[in-house]
Amino acid sequence: MIAVLGLVVGIVVGLVVHPVVPSGVEPYLPIAVVAALDAVFGGLRAMLDGIFDDKVFVVSFLSNVVVAALIVFLGDKLGVGSQLSTGVVVVLGIRIFSNAAAIRRHVFRA
Repeated sequence: MIAVLGLVVGIVVGLVVHPVVPSGVEPYLPIAVVAALDAVFGGLRAMLDGIFDDKVFVVSFLSNVVVAALIVFLGDKLGVGSQLSTGVVVVLGIRIFSNAAAIRRHVFRA
């Protein structure tokens, strides 16, 4: 219940405050969101499998976001930022769809 309440409060604050993303961070935000979604789907899958650990989830969430952002940052510095961004999105997208398929199999027994 606390997580749902936190989600609702976060959405309301975001709608009321209208946060502005600094231009220096803009290239990393979509990658960070995809990395966070990967961690969320992985956590949901672990919960349904009965092996969820909140500490592992938090570390996975934060490390996914930081590593993905660092890869894109490194790509920007090397001049291949768009290629590395695409690679990160593809890899995390595959993981998200894999976790979504496992969740679907668990929920619908299909």
